[in-house]
Amino acid sequence: MDLETLLSFEWSVMAPEFIILGVATLLSLLDLFLPKKIDRRLLGWIGFAGILAAIGFLVGMYGKDVTTILYETYRLDSFAMAFKTLILVGSAFIMLMAISYEPKEGLKEYRGEFFYLLLLGVLGAMIMSSSGDLITLFVGLELLSLTSYVLAGLRKKNIQSNEAAMKYVINGGIATAITLFGMSYVYGLTGTTNLNEMHLMLAQINARDMQFLLVIAFMMMFVGLSFKLATAPFHMWAPDVYQGAPTPVTAFLAVVSKTAGFIIVLRLFITLFFATRAAEEASMLFSMKEFIAVIAVASMIIGNFVALRQRNVKRLFAYSGVAHAGYLLVPLATLNFIFIFEAMWFYLVAYLFMNIGALAVLQVVTSRDDSEDVSRFAGLYQRSPLLAVLMSIFLLSLAGIPGTAGFIGKLNIFVGAISEPSNAYVLASVLILTTIISYFYYFGIMTQMFFRPSASQERIHVPIGIWITLILCAVGTIVLGVLPNLAIDMFGNNFDILLDFFSVDKNHQ
Repeated sequence: MDLETLLSFEWSVMAPEFIILGVATLLSLLDLFLPKKIDRRLLGWIGFAGILAAIGFLVGMYGKDVTTILYETYRLDSFAMAFKTLILVGSAFIMLMAISYEPKEGLKEYRGEFFYLLLLGVLGAMIMSSSGDLITLFVGLELLSLTSYVLAGLRKKNIQSNEAAMKYVINGGIATAITLFGMSYVYGLTGTTNLNEMHLMLAQINARDMQFLLVIAFMMMFVGLSFKLATAPFHMWAPDVYQGAPTPVTAFLAVVSKTAGFIIVLRLFITLFFATRAAEEASMLFSMKEFIAVIAVASMIIGNFVALRQRNVKRLFAYSGVAHAGYLLVPLATLNFIFIFEAMWFYLVAYLFMNIGALAVLQVVTSRDDSEDVSRFAGLYQRSPLLAVLMSIFLLSLAGIPGTAGFIGKLNIFVGAISEPSNAYVLASVLILTTIISYFYYFGIMTQMFFRPSASQERIHVPIGIWITLILCAVGTIVLGVLPNLAIDMFGNNFDILLDFFSVDKNHQ
């Protein structure tokens, strides 16, 4: 590629990624050269400002036509902008949590690493959102994965953190190998790594001749990515990693990493298999609906039932995350394209607010002794009424109680499941029943907060960064529960995903 060609690309579409990369590089250099006596929280505030700048540039590109650069390996379309918004907003809240994070054994010497590794993980998720090629998709996935492994084990003097990193690396390596194996089959059948070219070739060929190979490719990629999503039965790493990782990293894995997992699932499977003909169905993706539905049902049932037995709140949220991953798979299993993108996007918005908010409260409540037992919430209402009320809002939303964003998110998925042409009544029934089961463990935490005596009357100190996170997450949870059209209209007015998903940049045809 000569210099003239390189300069001809519209690099401005990558402005958010360049900002995150530049700030991460700056933070790594500052951490290296600044005197040890300077508090590294300063780097966190610089990182937070960088994320806000990236959000500003991204919002400025809303409504822009589909643009591809670097020979269609990078594409800016409505899908990329919608999900990048979630990633950046979630990472801004998590950065505020990380600035305020102070474990029992201290984190002073590693705090600088914390911030720029977090930004590199965010960069990997953003690259995945805009990938138009298997190679860039895989590079983004690995950048996110490798930084997550290091972040999970950042509390180097904590045995549980070390165990979390080891289990995450082993499971992540196996998942990556399985995913790559499935990708290699699709590449072998098409001879290209470009997703749009793959889409066109698989739509034109008679897939019946290679049905067996395509089924293997589909199942391998889906199983490999199911590890990333923490869906049952590929979720066994999640409880240990959530428990052992620093709380802001748990929030990062629960929100940003899970969102990135659904991004790659949607981008890969809809692009490659929606127009691919199958032996008995018009679409390969439709023929695999039952396979996706089984994983969705298993995730909803196993996640909610096992959560009932948990005493450690982080493990409880891990199994809750398994159940929520199952809820999010329901639109993909029903393949009702009127609802699929909007329902999944809205649910991920709601999940971002309620999950980060709940984990921020957990971080504050457990900061003194690192005990994450549910009994740590006993008497919270007497010690800090506002914290107890905010935690209740997040728990009610996670449970799907009316008046919260979580309820609207579940309602959208339920309506999509029972509407024509999907009529997935079994999936809708399982969603309702497992949601009712979740009330027991969410309300169990509320029982501790309001009806159990506190072992300590010590006042809880809440840092300014956590207050900002809690208040904004609570406002988002309530406003989207009462006025959901604010988000739905924003999605409809700014993102035309169905039109953009398979479209080609007219300047690069």
